[in-house]
Amino acid sequence: MFLKDRTALVTGSTSGIGLAYARALAAEGANVVINGFGDADAIEKERAGIEAEFKVKARYSAANMMKPDEIAAMVAEAEKEFGAIDILVNNAGIQHVAPVDEFPLEKWDQIIAINLSSAFHATRAALPKMKAKGWGRIINTASAHAFVASPFKSAYVAAKHGIAGFTKTVALEVATHGITVNAIAPGYVWTPLVEKQIPDTMKARNLTKEQVINDVLLLAQPTKQFVTVEQVAALAIFLCTDAAKSITGTTLPMDGGWTAA
Repeated sequence: MFLKDRTALVTGSTSGIGLAYARALAAEGANVVINGFGDADAIEKERAGIEAEFKVKARYSAANMMKPDEIAAMVAEAEKEFGAIDILVNNAGIQHVAPVDEFPLEKWDQIIAINLSSAFHATRAALPKMKAKGWGRIINTASAHAFVASPFKSAYVAAKHGIAGFTKTVALEVATHGITVNAIAPGYVWTPLVEKQIPDTMKARNLTKEQVINDVLLLAQPTKQFVTVEQVAALAIFLCTDAAKSITGTTLPMDGGWTAA
């Protein structure tokens, strides 16, 4: 439990990759703040379950990742209770699939706000206390789409390329403060986010569900397997160790070989 007495804030963590991050961090002794939307009873079950299973404190924030003031307030509230956020995982994300000339304007704005701008707002708010402590880990969830593009995902690809650049920039700024900043770039992970985009992709490409899974989602992954949330979380845990303290400013692929081609 090498993270005992540390505190982690994970955005977009009521399900999928984010929840896996939170559980893995808690398993190593960190207090956690989870965040996201969903059924209130289900969220409370997850929050209480983390406390009971891992004997740490787990808090929930309903902060809207499209609203900078709410993001700043979430960070301030966590710092008030725990003293500082030691580990910030910028994971919140949404997706929409459509041709660029038919892409809804509000969807573009939402994706850029949640997938990219929220990472800036949370990082900006959490960094002063990290600097004061001389230790911190910032982990951003990127995607294979931080390296390569796919049709009909203009906003998502733009946001993930942005995350890669943001990661590099912040890493350089805090390199002498004991803080590392990295991004994890998964390929397709079977999560609610991926599952929900299947109908849109079926419509955009005139394909069946099975064709979308095999001929679109897994086509680019040489392993022909989805990445698991546990694998992504395990890499995040490694990035928090002292063994990884010289790894910073990187976007690390975990994509079954997708970007090797």
